[in-house]
Amino acid sequence: MNRRDVEGSSRKNADSAQDRDASANLYSPVIAAFKVFQQELDTKHDKYERLVKISRDITIESKRTIFLLHRVTSVPDAEDVLNEAHIKLDGVRQKIGQIAEELRGEDIYQFHRAFTPGIQEYVEAVSFLHYICHRSLISLEEINANLVFMRAEKVVAKDAAEALPLGTQVLTFQVTPSDYLLGVADLTGELMRMCISSVGNGDIDTPFQLSQFLRQIHDGFSYIGNTGPYEVSKKLHTLRQSLGKVEDACYTLRVRGSEIPKHMLADVFSSRTTLIDPEEGVV
Repeated sequence: MNRRDVEGSSRKNADSAQDRDASANLYSPVIAAFKVFQQELDTKHDKYERLVKISRDITIESKRTIFLLHRVTSVPDAEDVLNEAHIKLDGVRQKIGQIAEELRGEDIYQFHRAFTPGIQEYVEAVSFLHYICHRSLISLEEINANLVFMRAEKVVAKDAAEALPLGTQVLTFQVTPSDYLLGVADLTGELMRMCISSVGNGDIDTPFQLSQFLRQIHDGFSYIGNTGPYEVSKKLHTLRQSLGKVEDACYTLRVRGSEIPKHMLADVFSSRTTLIDPEEGVV
């Protein structure tokens, strides 16, 4: 046997050994375990992305509801605006029902970062509507009470020949206390804009009501202090800015309200608000 034949034979033996190792690896318990892990991670990643998309839709619709509610101070018939806002929020709740379906049997905190922006925006919108209607702050329990969903599902029968009736399952979604606090903190900015809009339309009673209400919210957040979520302490600065603008508007109304004609109040307060914080526009 010459040298070339020896090299060819050794190469064939090496290839056959690699094939045997590859076939053995296919049935290795380690490889099988990692395939299971891969499927679990892929499933979790896909669910996370779906939740991000749903949260984005909730954020968009909630913002539209907030923009709609700001028209309450300028339209002659506010009931039409409020009814339309209720309809929009019903649609947002259906989106939250999709989140509840995705989280069925899952740990909510594994996916919390995926949908928390949308939930905070929803809390802001629903609390804004509640304040306009009742002049009070909606509670976390009231928000969660409206997040109960009925879903129809098929009941698996033991016998394939039997009919499969539809069963009804109750799904609930619970807004976390941190999301509630962050949504209420964002609400203060919308109330500040409502105050300026009300003054511009000649309503001099709403700013004083809002000032007292915002002061109560500020005092509540002050009690929380550093014991609450980290994001709450970050938004406390914005809350204080909103409260300062409302109190400044009330001060001007009390001191110079009789000197300024009502049709000029909008220009006066818009310019004063711009001087206080030129980076934040006024709706």
